[in-house]
Amino acid sequence: MAQRIMAARGLPDSPLDAAAAFQTRHIPAIRASGTGDDCVIVFDHADHTHNGWRQAMVQELAREAAPARVNAVAGPDGALLREVVEYLASAPGVTGQVLQLDGNLAKVD
Repeated sequence: MAQRIMAARGLPDSPLDAAAAFQTRHIPAIRASGTGDDCVIVFDHADHTHNGWRQAMVQELAREAAPARVNAVAGPDGALLREVVEYLASAPGVTGQVLQLDGNLAKVD
């Protein structure tokens, strides 16, 4: 199964306004592109006040998309984001999750 990357960047700073903007601008596009492929939504980093609405939206999108998976990653573009997206592509049991990137990539030998 393929994995789509859907950017949800540039949302307002206020959690309520950000949730409304995500619902208006991004959910229709995510649903419309629902081809049975897994989906990773990429958010900008935000403080903890955004956690609740993001988790609720991603969980509900995952329920709608099942058996395809929907997850989200919050953080800047770069190597860490690419590695997390690659991990999600290879983790068939992970769905409905919002992963926060803090810039530290731990390596386990």
